[in-house]
Amino acid sequence: MPAETELPLAAEFAAASREDWRAQVAAVLRKSGLPSPSGHAPTGADPEDALSTALLGGLVVKPLYTAADVDGPPPGLPGVAPYVRGATTSRSGWDVRVQHADPDAARTNAAALADLTNGATSLWLRLGESGVRVGELAAALDGVYLDLAPIVLDAGAHTAEAAQALLALSEQRGVARAELSGSLGADPIGLRARTGADADLTLLPALAEQSKDAAGLLVATVDGTVYHNGGGSDVDELAIATAIGVAYLRTLVESGLPVDQALGLIEFRLAVTDDQFTSIAKLRAARRLWGRVAELSGAAPTLRGQRQHAVTSAAMMTQRDPWVNMLRTTIACFAAAVGGADAITVLPFDNALGLPDDFARRIARNTQSVLHDESSLGRVIDPGGGSWYVESLTHQLADRAWSAFTAIERSGGALTYLDGDLPSVLAQTRSQRDEQIARRRMPITGVSEFAFLEEQPVTRPPASQPDAVGPISTHRYAEQFEALRDRAEAAASRPTVFLAALGPAAVHSARTGFAANLFAAGGICSVTGTGTVDEIAKAFADSGSALACICSSDKFYAESAAELAAALRTAGAKEIWLAGKAEIAGVDRTIAAGCDALHALNAAFDVLEGTEVAQ
Repeated sequence: MPAETELPLAAEFAAASREDWRAQVAAVLRKSGLPSPSGHAPTGADPEDALSTALLGGLVVKPLYTAADVDGPPPGLPGVAPYVRGATTSRSGWDVRVQHADPDAARTNAAALADLTNGATSLWLRLGESGVRVGELAAALDGVYLDLAPIVLDAGAHTAEAAQALLALSEQRGVARAELSGSLGADPIGLRARTGADADLTLLPALAEQSKDAAGLLVATVDGTVYHNGGGSDVDELAIATAIGVAYLRTLVESGLPVDQALGLIEFRLAVTDDQFTSIAKLRAARRLWGRVAELSGAAPTLRGQRQHAVTSAAMMTQRDPWVNMLRTTIACFAAAVGGADAITVLPFDNALGLPDDFARRIARNTQSVLHDESSLGRVIDPGGGSWYVESLTHQLADRAWSAFTAIERSGGALTYLDGDLPSVLAQTRSQRDEQIARRRMPITGVSEFAFLEEQPVTRPPASQPDAVGPISTHRYAEQFEALRDRAEAAASRPTVFLAALGPAAVHSARTGFAANLFAAGGICSVTGTGTVDEIAKAFADSGSALACICSSDKFYAESAAELAAALRTAGAKEIWLAGKAEIAGVDRTIAAGCDALHALNAAFDVLEGTEVAQ
């Protein structure tokens, strides 16, 4: 048989066009009652628009992508402009960077040695008010080979002191400065954002001069996670990070450094989340933005790549059901690897609870080891390249972030923006996200969805946190739902709602499950009553609850819900709710998919706690 030169995929099927796909989707939408372009729907309806999803920052995810959807510049090749596909022409893995924030130098040293022995390749040390005292840096690094393990400092207001301590320690140990690597971590604008301190940019050229013999030591860190954790979208984070990078680059060049040398002193720290595709596109877009800045600054073409340190998002971490954080950080780490980060930090799953324990640290390390070594992600350059979805999302992010960045520059630069509009911009984005979370359109597993009320509390020693008096404060996505769980557990007995299940199980089970899941998100237990109207009313009276929620099908609601509501009211119900959207006499509130679950849960607490006070 002659050898095939091509593999005829789906050869037995007729070729399909985009219009064929649109026609098929329109037919399905028409049957479902959703908009379609057939003329039987509202004017302007379109199948692709109907199935598109709007993201924060003005991004839109469509249901279908082809080459026609990528209207930006071509992604190029790795190591060359626009650097979307990577900052270098080779890929030999990434730096497995672990964070240490324990103020006890001995514990930090033991944990650091364990990390380096078991897969970590560099150390990220928090110093000062949020970690080890600068004077104990030597103790924290006892036994660490400074010429082998890169050290990244994060010392806030103590950056100059910490840099001097690290350089002095290398001299004491006989390690040549040329053998040091890592970063001194100066981020004066980030410090101002967190604490309100003056942003002394003259620190950057001073550190550059001090460490001029240590070519492997970077000087500045543009910490975009500050603005991500402050509520910003990916567009917000990229725009402000690029603007801060320009401010640092400008300061270094104005001090007399050549632009090529100045570029080599700056690293960007960016957050990655369990929204894997957006995180992949974000890192690719960040390189494109910085490559354009470097080009406009006159940098050599081979020196325009961005150094990236990706950190799994602290904002996405939960205190409730923290074990689920292992899954979130695994997805985020995967996204960072596919997106081409040079260094990755996986925060331990108990990060939101305080200082991580040894088990959490080990899981965080091994997450990277599995993806780097077993999955071989470190061997592939830009594995997401060529996906029209990823390419389109990269272009959207870069385009919107560049527009936002240039607006920041026109307004006076990063510092002016920080002291002016940035806090309100982040607050607006956070409000939009909070609305999605409240309506569970952005579900948080184990918190807003599928809460496990019997979980045993996980406690950790508190982490040191400097007073947050700056313009940017830190928030986690799950905070408001977790506050309700705390409220429920602070009660003398756990609040309970009665689910009045009307009709057979096959009829009511979907809505009883929905209602129980919603109430559990606030820490409220559910008990279910079934049978006739009288039997359900009696079960409610015996439950001791003040709130009843009727659950059944729309057909049963029309037939019996009003009668049941009256019986529940006679049995002592203070309020009567209904799962669904039917309007029934005697029902005070309805809950349904897409409703404001936080608002409903707060209302439920008001009903249940009001009864306790009355008693």
